[in-house]
Amino acid sequence: MRHARRRIVRRVTRLAAVGGLLVGSAMVTRAVASEPPDASTPPRTLARTASGAGADLVSRLGADRTAGHWVDSDGRPVVAVTDERTAEAVRRAGATAKPVRHSMSELRSATATLRAAPRVSGTAWSLDYRSNEVVVRGDRTVSGSDWSRLTGVAQGIGGFVRMERTEGTFTTRLNGAEPILSTAGRCSAGFNVTDGTNDFILTAGHCGPTGSVWFGDGRGDRQVGRTVAGSFPGDDFSLVEYANGKAGDDADLVAVGDGKGVRITGTGEPAVGQRVFRSGSTSGLRDGRVTALDATVNYPEGTVTGLIETDVCAEPGDSGGPMFSEGVALGVTSGGSGDCDKGGTTFFQPLPEAMESLGVRLVGSGRQDAAAGSSATAPPGAAAPGAQAPATGVEGSTLLARLTDRRNVGPGLLIVAGSLVALVATRWIRAEADRKAYQRHYSATWG
Repeated sequence: MRHARRRIVRRVTRLAAVGGLLVGSAMVTRAVASEPPDASTPPRTLARTASGAGADLVSRLGADRTAGHWVDSDGRPVVAVTDERTAEAVRRAGATAKPVRHSMSELRSATATLRAAPRVSGTAWSLDYRSNEVVVRGDRTVSGSDWSRLTGVAQGIGGFVRMERTEGTFTTRLNGAEPILSTAGRCSAGFNVTDGTNDFILTAGHCGPTGSVWFGDGRGDRQVGRTVAGSFPGDDFSLVEYANGKAGDDADLVAVGDGKGVRITGTGEPAVGQRVFRSGSTSGLRDGRVTALDATVNYPEGTVTGLIETDVCAEPGDSGGPMFSEGVALGVTSGGSGDCDKGGTTFFQPLPEAMESLGVRLVGSGRQDAAAGSSATAPPGAAAPGAQAPATGVEGSTLLARLTDRRNVGPGLLIVAGSLVALVATRWIRAEADRKAYQRHYSATWG
């Protein structure tokens, strides 16, 4: 009787384990096959709140008491402060205070002195909030005498101006999200915008002067529109009016390659340390971090100020392409140095400044001036910026991401794992029982 009960228990356990495998597998399959979250709602993170908190503190405490803000690796706000009283105010607000020697007013005064010096093509400078320095870079086209003269200007300002030589050449990225072409060259469409009556593509200003006619494919037989306004040098943005006045369906999506895209819900100001994405028709979707703000670049064609500096790579043809984070539009590609094999530096024209100057807003966006965050998920969706009829629909995250999402498949995976353990255990128990029975039988036979 005892052996019969054991056999029944083992059989029931095996049946339960098989049932658990079937149920768990069904739960995992349903979770993987289910519809992804609505791509129109970008993920909200602690970093996004942190960026806004840092900006508010800097604005409230003033440029003489602070020297910028950034987001640390944990997504928390850090504010550079010049005195202990200001540091206490920052800590009371829940942010981290970093004491520095030079205020934002001093840093800006240094950049004003650099701008007043004789212009040297192939140089750039920006404000590095974390090191509390102004960083001046010179590419390989800058002669020794020009570099020496600029170094003398920097030494006259003070020890907080850091001089660096860089490989490559600072150039505009003429020739990159969906390509648009004209007699001036090839560029990438940036964001679709509107003045309330007509729709436009907002792209880089160096792509072509006012009056440039743009086409949407390699054969040049589909006219997209004509450049009606812009600014370059000084700034780097322009406005291409659609030939039929409208951007088409799903115009609030920007391309990220392979027929996919991300929905843009508003504009924002970037923060140093923030993770950002850039899309261009030459090098596709790339990501990196914001490394500095208020950058000045002396391109061969002219000087552009107020740019966003990043470590995102770009290549010729990526000009004008969109930069965004968590569904928030931040800027359009201006230029830089390096490439996507070795890496490099890329500068972006801030979007809010360009849109205010041009009197436009994002197509389909009901929320302007949204706070941008420091991290972003791989963007889902499908569309083509600047296309008159972008592709529709959204595509979810990868299979691997969904398998590792505990909210979707965690319970199913736990059931599968438990069932496997139960099956293995019953097989081991049976094997052990058979071994002992054989041992007893062999011992009796031998005796």
